[in-house]
Amino acid sequence: MDSLSVNHLLGIKYLKRNDIELIFKTADNFKKIINQPIKKVPSLRDVTIANLFFENSTRTKLSFEIAEKRLSADVLNFSSAASSVKKGETLLDTVNNILAMKVDLVVMRHPNPGASVFLSRNIDASIINAGDGTHEHPTQALLDAYSIREKYGEVSDKNIVIIGDILHSRVALSNIYCLKMLGANVSVCGPMTLMPKYLDDLGVNYFSNLKEALNWCDIANVLRIQLERQDVQLFPSLREYSNVYGINYAVLEKLNKEITIMHPGPINRGVELTSDVADSSHSLILDQVENGVAIRMAVLFLLSNKLN
Repeated sequence: MDSLSVNHLLGIKYLKRNDIELIFKTADNFKKIINQPIKKVPSLRDVTIANLFFENSTRTKLSFEIAEKRLSADVLNFSSAASSVKKGETLLDTVNNILAMKVDLVVMRHPNPGASVFLSRNIDASIINAGDGTHEHPTQALLDAYSIREKYGEVSDKNIVIIGDILHSRVALSNIYCLKMLGANVSVCGPMTLMPKYLDDLGVNYFSNLKEALNWCDIANVLRIQLERQDVQLFPSLREYSNVYGINYAVLEKLNKEITIMHPGPINRGVELTSDVADSSHSLILDQVENGVAIRMAVLFLLSNKLN
């Protein structure tokens, strides 16, 4: 059987194109399973997985938990809000205590960039990065690219623009790495104050004008403004941001072609997207949610095979 070139999923930048294609092929099989009346398979029956979320999450945490249960794994859920982390316990102590319970795989979200890399070097378990600060969110990028592949047949040569808060977004960085590895043409769009200084190093084009970006692209992946990560105000107001960079149905109707709209969630309706766009036939948002379970099942399954 084919196997991944890595023992952890820490970020897209650590993967090879063959790894991504193997994950997609495996997800195809799991997607068939989760659309059957009996959605559970015994693939991870003897595997114990700990979900360690040191940062709030709803969709990613639920998606991983459903994926784990569909694979028949034993699941341990940890939330730092109700743990000894509040009493000053270190990350390593917390994880080692959990590993003493004979955990095989760790899914971790952490506010500090590089936390999953640090953990992978210090403990004996496979780590899946469910988001580390403003660094990477690899499974989100994988499910986004998978959703594009599902709709268009391939990702290669597609024009994809990522719109919004690129500076604070781990989704944007992982998407750029993943889409470029698969041969897509990637651009970003938003206020210059929300663009990272290393933008040129990423090999993407920059649009300051939303209409130009939308006329160029086949797919627009729209991000929310991450106010919780901003220490200073980087634009005048949400209302002004929405007027300049928000997408409503009137904006789409003025384009000279039809485009696809994506969003990793949660959507700030009325800011970056209006409901008539988010819920329209242009939108892949609910497909992204469904594909998230299949992609995470594939990643869990493939990494668990490396444990033996």
